[in-house]
Amino acid sequence: MGLYRLTGVAAQCPSALFPQRNPYSVSTGGSSGPIFGAISLLAMLTYLVATALLGRRLMRAAQGVAVAKPRTLLPGAAAALLHGIVSYHSLFGHGVLNLGFFNSLSLVAWIMVVLMLIAALGRPVESVGILLYPLAAVTVTLDGLFRAPQVLGHVGWGLDAHIVISLLAYSVLSVASLQAILLAVQHHHLRNKHPGGLVRALPPLQIMETLLFQMIAVGFVLLSLALITGLFFLHDIFNQHLVHKTVLSVIAWVVFAVLLWGRWRFGWRGPVAIRWTLGGIFSLMLAYFGTKFVLDLILHQVAG
Repeated sequence: MGLYRLTGVAAQCPSALFPQRNPYSVSTGGSSGPIFGAISLLAMLTYLVATALLGRRLMRAAQGVAVAKPRTLLPGAAAALLHGIVSYHSLFGHGVLNLGFFNSLSLVAWIMVVLMLIAALGRPVESVGILLYPLAAVTVTLDGLFRAPQVLGHVGWGLDAHIVISLLAYSVLSVASLQAILLAVQHHHLRNKHPGGLVRALPPLQIMETLLFQMIAVGFVLLSLALITGLFFLHDIFNQHLVHKTVLSVIAWVVFAVLLWGRWRFGWRGPVAIRWTLGGIFSLMLAYFGTKFVLDLILHQVAG
């Protein structure tokens, strides 16, 4: 279900798809190809600049030198703007929704960047960008290089809402997984009594954990809504292309539910919270991108 069930839309709308063939090839793009290729390259370079500037800010913060947050957020915002242009062209360049593998990967990365930038205005989450910006740079580059003509026709407001909620759920929980990785690095350094370097630039451990669980809580609510809307608006959920996605999505939901319950009941934190968070996002990645990678790129099947 959820984003991990978007392949089911294709199963329900076979007439909306391009003929089944290996849909991934290097984009030649027609008259607009060079333009959006250049924008994609510029977005990638801007992400790398944003990464370098954020790294510099973290290093200076570790040395006790304060650097204004807006100065490090602006390059990321500029990269996100360029990335958004590329994603919009990839998704709607045919006049209808295109949910190919690289398009979806790039879209999720873009949503993650936008959510992080918005959250960073009021919370100390900008350090996640040190991992997220390079990831977004890779996805926007792949999106610019490869085309994926996997176009869906109009699927109705119900499925539109389901897709949007699913994308938001996946993106929020993915940002949480990056936060968990930073938290793991922080725990490792503190446990081994090496609190120097970039670790000193991160927020205190308690704040990092609080931010992690806030992200998980929001993502869990969105994931729950995605599963519910999937039940109402996706038919034949035990279709061959859907059953494994359904099972993996439900497993991820259970993992995050247990984690939140453990936090509330037993005060879970630290390595326990990190392991459960990464386990949940791993299940979500397998549910959609893992299956989509195998079907689209290895087996050369159009999965939706």
